[in-house]
Amino acid sequence: MSSQSLIPAAAVNEKKFSEAECAALIFQGENGSYVAHDAEKNSHGWSLLMQREFKKQCRLAGPMVVVNLLQYSLQLISVMFVGQLGVLSLASASISTSFAGVSGFSLLTGMGSALETLCGQAYGAHEFWLLGIYLQRALLCLNLVSLPVALIWINMGKVLLFFGQEADIAIEAGQYASWLLPALFAFACLQPLVKFLQAQSLVFPLVLSAALASCMHLIMCWLLVYKLNMGIQGAALALGMSYWLNVAILIGYVRLSSVCKATWTGFSWKAFRDLRAFLTLAIPSTVMYCLEYWSFHIVILISGLLPHPQLHMSALSICLNTITIVYMIPCGLGAAASTRVSNELGAKDLRAIRAVVYVAMFLALTDATLTAGILMAIRNIWGWAFNNEVEVVQYVATIMPLVAATSFFDAVQGVLQGVIRGSGRQSLGAFVNLGAFYIVGVPTGVILGIVYKLNGKGLWIGVLSGVSIEMVCFVFITLSTNWTQQIIPLAQRATDRVVSPSSKLVPLLQ
Repeated sequence: MSSQSLIPAAAVNEKKFSEAECAALIFQGENGSYVAHDAEKNSHGWSLLMQREFKKQCRLAGPMVVVNLLQYSLQLISVMFVGQLGVLSLASASISTSFAGVSGFSLLTGMGSALETLCGQAYGAHEFWLLGIYLQRALLCLNLVSLPVALIWINMGKVLLFFGQEADIAIEAGQYASWLLPALFAFACLQPLVKFLQAQSLVFPLVLSAALASCMHLIMCWLLVYKLNMGIQGAALALGMSYWLNVAILIGYVRLSSVCKATWTGFSWKAFRDLRAFLTLAIPSTVMYCLEYWSFHIVILISGLLPHPQLHMSALSICLNTITIVYMIPCGLGAAASTRVSNELGAKDLRAIRAVVYVAMFLALTDATLTAGILMAIRNIWGWAFNNEVEVVQYVATIMPLVAATSFFDAVQGVLQGVIRGSGRQSLGAFVNLGAFYIVGVPTGVILGIVYKLNGKGLWIGVLSGVSIEMVCFVFITLSTNWTQQIIPLAQRATDRVVSPSSKLVPLLQ
């Protein structure tokens, strides 16, 4: 390290600096260029940095894609087993699963993503003990939020009856939801654990635990649904048991593994302090995630108002499942981008942050292009994977070009959402999603689908317009970000912190 290298983090905490002095910790030279390593002062050094960053993101993204697919498969497997019990059971489980996703699982997923910012930046700043505090705080908050959600699920049957659902479907859906309660609280524990390990780039334990849980889920579904004759309740209970198995494996890894000794130092009363700081980030994280997630389900519900509702709901459901499946790849890439951005922000490494963003955008465009091309190539046969009615398959084929375009924009914005989360700007992302989907997307779909009678195509054009505007906004935000201004507040806050675990806790992000 040369004389122009960054001042060590420990020195930053010795006194309070002005904004100009904080900037001096980041930049060296008259032109404001960042100096980190002598080898990176030239174009060859930048090329090596980009190559290293590409490898880091791929090593993170690949396992996270697998984890997302395995966790998504659990609910799908339960519904598949229920489908063998009859049409009524399948309809009830499907409605209950959708309701649970909208009212519960999406909220917990959004809240848990706040740890991508908090734990990621703390890890990058080498304040490892903070990760355990943030984990405990998230576990507390997510389980508290689960309590009112549980009350809603217990009364799901009454809620569905109130909105005009058929009595037999509503009653059985309510039973399924009641047996999903163990899964709700397990999910509230699972999300923080995943983000805790993800922030440390410990992704292979996540893959192994998710794979084991998926394998056991198949066995438990078969045993509870068929052998013990628990029917639809058995499928719901099996989901909770599988989630808890995943949680138990991850807790065991965190407690016993030597790699987590620095980040998990035991339970602390500090976790109960300043919950408001966590919620300040968790609430906009939840809003950003849920606004997008809910918009797709709103479109499916609106399709029931169209002529031939069974045709349009079936076709759009296939399109939604398709988008969900292919989104697992940009979701993994976004998780990698979030981890890398937050780590380098915590380390106050400007040059590395820029490399992270460039590599993330390259991977996003590559995935978007390949996915859209594949969907276009299989558009005429893809519907047969979900339905055996010729009319539905043909209608899906006519919508698939719109789905392919949606997947392109969705892949890019999905990765850039990771950059937004990693930099702690979820509030900005929430406003973007509010405008993209509820000022433009959903209203456009209603006007085209119902008023202009474009039916299912019109509704999906609304989805496409919302996702495209969301992507354009995130691209603009990412490219126009002044990363210097993102780093300086972190450097200033570092002067107010005492990094001893026994000292007063001051959250990394206020």
